[in-house]
Amino acid sequence: MIKCVTYSPSYALHWDQLVQQSRNATFMLQRQYMDYHQDRFTDASLVFVDHKGHFVALLPANIDATTGTVYSHQGLTYGGLIMSTGIRTEQIGEAIDKAISYYRHIGARKLIYKPTPYIYNKYPSQEDLYYLFRHGARLHSRSLSQTIYLPQAIGPNTLRRRKLNQSLQAGNRVDKTTDVTQFWHILDHTLQTRHNVRPVHSIDQLHLLMSRFPSQICLYQTLDPHDQVLAGTLVYDCGQTIHTQYLAASDRGREVGALDQVLSYLITDIYADRQYFDFGISTESGGTILNPGLTMQKESFGGRGVCYDTWELNLL
Repeated sequence: MIKCVTYSPSYALHWDQLVQQSRNATFMLQRQYMDYHQDRFTDASLVFVDHKGHFVALLPANIDATTGTVYSHQGLTYGGLIMSTGIRTEQIGEAIDKAISYYRHIGARKLIYKPTPYIYNKYPSQEDLYYLFRHGARLHSRSLSQTIYLPQAIGPNTLRRRKLNQSLQAGNRVDKTTDVTQFWHILDHTLQTRHNVRPVHSIDQLHLLMSRFPSQICLYQTLDPHDQVLAGTLVYDCGQTIHTQYLAASDRGREVGALDQVLSYLITDIYADRQYFDFGISTESGGTILNPGLTMQKESFGGRGVCYDTWELNLL
């Protein structure tokens, strides 16, 4: 028998312990990551406890009271039901049933559910999708990411190899740092001029998150011989999967292949022993629009398609 309990900060330690030991969660599901922007969301997370009082599952979520929509979670790229290694299929079904009943009880009208993409799972963990299907959930959106399968990497194309050699011959070098300031300004300029958007995180927020997760969030930059930042990537180390949260290069950096150098260094040297190197999505508007230039760039490094799905369940 599974008991459903609303999350409170008193559960934070147990929450983070289950995230670290679960079969389908990354550090981004820990409360220290989730709560850095808690002022923006009304939390509606749930905790599931078995008959012995053990935490067996978690559901990170927030609710938009104006629309009656529950999201899992609106401030995260993915979420969904976080499962312990020992939880059984029928218990997962019970947890999904009780979550739906609870959200209906508080007057929610809709559930938007973002499961963790399979490349981040330590072990197969799609029982939740089966039970959502049984409840009548439908595919709401599907975004496309490009990911390298590192044990059998396709490798960069001819252009990428040529740009890498160009950067090396220019005497550029790759450096790891905790100061995101210069990189952030390059990123901000790139996003504004090319996509008319701003970075999701501010400089202060990135420094805060890096201080909380110094082993998981790292910035690698390509510097020229005069120590000027040419390009960089903010990396999220999720264990078997490495995710590039941000990629950016200055105008000069693009000319000399500085981004090629830092990515080559990470893929072939630093993270060669991992399973996946995920560049992130290249789609907009819930996946209905594909950015062909961005897709082609990531494919040129050897990335191939992985879907980030979102499911919708009518709770009325």
